[in-house]
Amino acid sequence: MRWWILGMMIGCFALQQRPALPSPVEYPAWAAIGVALVLFVVGLIVRPPLRDPARGGKFRHSLTLALFLTSGVALGFGYAHWRAAERLAEALPREWEGVDIPIRGVVASLPTVTERGTRFLFEVEDVLVAGARVPRSLSLNWYAETDRASGETRPPPLLVPGDRWQFTVRLRRPHGTANPHGFDFEAWALERNIRATGYVRSKSPTVREPVPSNNLMADIDRARLAIRDRMQRALGDQPFSGVLIALVIGEQNAIPAEQWKVFWRTGTGHLMSISGLHITMVAAMLYWLVFRLWGRLPVIGRRLVLRVPAQRAAAVAGALGALCYSLLAGFSVPTQRTFFMLAAVAVALVLGRATSATRVLAFALFVVLLLDPWAVLSPGFWLSFGAVAMIFFAHAHRIARATALSEAISTQMVVTLGLLPLTLVLFQEVSIISPVANAFAIPLVSLLVVPLAIAGGALSLLMPTEWLLVASHQLLAGGYWALDQLARLPNAVWQSHAPAAWTVLLACLGALILTLPRGVPLRWSGALACLPMFLVLPPSPRPGELWVTLLDVGQGLSAVVRTATRTLVYDTGPAWNPDADSGNRIVVPYLRGEGIRDLTTLIVSHDDEDHYGGARSVIDARSPQWVMTSVPRERPYLANAKELMRCEVGDAWHWDGVDFEILHPHGSAYDEQRKTNNMGCVLKITAASGSILLTADIEKIAERELIERDKEALKSDVMVVPHHGSRTSSTDAFIDAVAPSLALIPVGYRSRFRHPNAAVVERYASRRIEVLRTDYEGAITVKFGASASTPSKPSVERYRRDSVGARRYWFDLPVAEPVTLPANAPVEP
Repeated sequence: MRWWILGMMIGCFALQQRPALPSPVEYPAWAAIGVALVLFVVGLIVRPPLRDPARGGKFRHSLTLALFLTSGVALGFGYAHWRAAERLAEALPREWEGVDIPIRGVVASLPTVTERGTRFLFEVEDVLVAGARVPRSLSLNWYAETDRASGETRPPPLLVPGDRWQFTVRLRRPHGTANPHGFDFEAWALERNIRATGYVRSKSPTVREPVPSNNLMADIDRARLAIRDRMQRALGDQPFSGVLIALVIGEQNAIPAEQWKVFWRTGTGHLMSISGLHITMVAAMLYWLVFRLWGRLPVIGRRLVLRVPAQRAAAVAGALGALCYSLLAGFSVPTQRTFFMLAAVAVALVLGRATSATRVLAFALFVVLLLDPWAVLSPGFWLSFGAVAMIFFAHAHRIARATALSEAISTQMVVTLGLLPLTLVLFQEVSIISPVANAFAIPLVSLLVVPLAIAGGALSLLMPTEWLLVASHQLLAGGYWALDQLARLPNAVWQSHAPAAWTVLLACLGALILTLPRGVPLRWSGALACLPMFLVLPPSPRPGELWVTLLDVGQGLSAVVRTATRTLVYDTGPAWNPDADSGNRIVVPYLRGEGIRDLTTLIVSHDDEDHYGGARSVIDARSPQWVMTSVPRERPYLANAKELMRCEVGDAWHWDGVDFEILHPHGSAYDEQRKTNNMGCVLKITAASGSILLTADIEKIAERELIERDKEALKSDVMVVPHHGSRTSSTDAFIDAVAPSLALIPVGYRSRFRHPNAAVVERYASRRIEVLRTDYEGAITVKFGASASTPSKPSVERYRRDSVGARRYWFDLPVAEPVTLPANAPVEP
C-alpha cells in the first residue's frame, strides 16, 4: 500500500499543477481507472502471469508495484479534482462584490488583533438579503474607527470564538497579487476554504447573540484564547512573549519580523512554532511518565493492570497528549503529520503488531491527503515529511555502532543535505550555519523551553504559573542571544535562483546518493547530480535587449528593469504594516528568484507611501549602488542607502546598449508647496527595438510641463499610465504626445480610490491603444529585442494568463467591461 499512497500523492500534486480543471465528468473516470487497477492487482496476486518460474516472482512483484502506483495516481487525481470542483463552486459571485450584505453567523477562529483592527474567520449561517449567495466561510476584518473631531481611535468589540453575530459586510472574491516567485494568496485561501474576504461595516447595526454555538472546535479556540490572554498578562511586554505564545497555541502573528529574521538566518524557524519535533517530545514524555507509573498508583486496580499492559497504556496516553497539543496548535500540516504517525504507532502497540517506519509515514501521508489534497502546495508539507523521511533514511541499513553525539550530528547533516534541494526551490535561500545553530537550539527549545511554556500556559487556567513562563522566557532569551550572534555573521545565508524543476529532481536523487552509508561505491556522483541545480540559470536579457517587469503590488507601483548586466528597480510599492511591505514580500523575492543578486540602481519616484513603502526592505536586502529620488534625503527609508542622487531632468546613462533618460522633474519642480505627485521622477528607457515611459503619479500640471519642454522626447512604444489611471492625469495632449501602442496600469484589485477611472480607460481605447492592468493580469513583462530590424512591437507576458508553468486553475481572472466603440469610429485627435 505504500506505493499506492505514494501514487495518490503524485495524483494530488499533478491536479494542483493544472492551469484549468478538467471537465467535471472526468474525475469519476479517473476514480474508476484507479479502482479497476486495484482489482487487477488483486487478481494478479491471486493468479500470477505465465512467465519463466525463475523470474516470475520478480516480474509479478514489479508489475504489482507499478499498477499500485498507477492506481494511486488515478485515484489521487480524481479525488483532488472532485474536492477542487466542489470548493470552487462556492466562490462569491462577482455581482455581489462590493455590495453591503447583512449576514448572521459564528466567529470560527482565534481572532488576530492588529493595529488597524481585528481579523477573524466567520462561518455564515444565514444571509439576510434576498437573492444573495455568500460562501459559508469568510475571512473578515473589523477595523478600528477613528473619530475625526477628537482623533481618538475606538477599537472593534471583543470577539470570542463561537459567538454569534449579526452584522453587515462588504465582500470580494479571494484575489491576491500575482507575481513570479511570490506568495500565492489565492491558493492559500482555497486550501483553507476561504471563498470570500471582506470587512464589517461598523456604521451599520451589529447584534451579538448571548448564546454561543455548541461546537467542539469553537470550545478549543476559546481555550486557546484564554491561554493567550493569560500568557500576555503574565509576560507583559517581554520581548519573546510572542514566541512563547506561538510555541503553546501555534499563533505566530505576534512574533516580530526582526526575530523571524534571526530565526530564518540561523535555520531555526521550525523550532519557534509548534513543530512535529515538539509534539513528539510531549508524546514521549507522557509515554515515559505513564509507563513508569502504571501499576504503581493505588487508584489503578491490579486487574486493570493485568488486562492493559503498561506499554499499551503509555502508548494511548502519548497519542492523546499529541492530539491535545495538535488541536491546541490549530492542527496545521506538520502537526497533522506527527499526530497521525504517533497514532499509527500507538495502534500498532495496542494491537501488539509490529510495523515499519515507512508504513507509519505512509499512513500519516494518506490521512493528510485525505483531509487536505491541497497540502502538497504547502512548504511545510514537503519539509516536514521530507525531514522525517531523511531521518528514517539516515538510520536505515547502518550497522556501525555510534555514540549518541555522533549519531545526532550525522542525522542533522543528513537532514540538512537531504532537504537542500527542496529548501532552494521553495525559498531560494538556505542557512549555512543551520547545523551549528540547531545543535544547541533543538535541545534547549524542545527539552526545556517548550515543556515549561506548555506547563505555564495550559496550567494557567487552573493555577498561578507565572514563574514557569518567566523561566521559559529567560531560557529562550539566552538562546536567542546566541542565535543573534550567529545570524550577524557575514554570509550566514546562501542565496540562489529559483531552479528549474528537472534540476531539482536530479538534485534530490543526488542528495540521496550523497547520504548513503559509507562504503557505497560512487557516492561522489551525487555531487555531480546536484550541479545542474546551481549551474542552470534562469533566462536573462542579451546585450542590447531590455526587459521590464511591472510587478503586481496592489494599489501602488514597482517595476524591475533589466539589461544584460544591470538591474534597476523603479519604485517599491506600498507597505501594509510595520513588518510586511511590497519590498520584502514581492520585489526582493522576485529578484532572488530570478538570480539577481546585485542591484545597480533604485529609483524612488516621489514621496507617496504606495511608491516608497518597500524601499527600506529593498535597500537592506540588495544594497543598490546608488539611489535616485526626488524626496528629501532625511527620509528614514533612505537611511541605509550607499549613495543618494537627486532626480532631475537631463540625467542620463547608458547600459548594455540601452539608454536611460530622466525627463522630469526640473529644478523649479522642487517646491515645498507643490504636490508630491508632480515631483515624480519620469524615466524614459530606449532600446534598439522600442522604448518605454515610466511616469510615476504625475498629474495634469506635470504632463503639460513635459509637453512644453520637449514633446518629441515623450514618444514611446509602451507607457506606464500616470497615477494608476486617475482622472487627474492622462490628458488628451499627453497621450497624443507619447502615442504608445501599449498602456500598462498598475492598480489594486477593486481599488478603494476607484482606479482606473472609466473615462481615462476609454480615452486610451478610443485611440486603439491596448490597455493591460496588473489587477487583472498580474505581473506584466515587456521584452524589447536587441535589433532595430526586429518588429517594433515588444513581446508581452501576462503572469496570470500567459506565464508558462505558472497559471493555475484557482487563479481569479476577472474580465474588464468592454469599451463599446463602433467598428468605424474615428480615432480621436
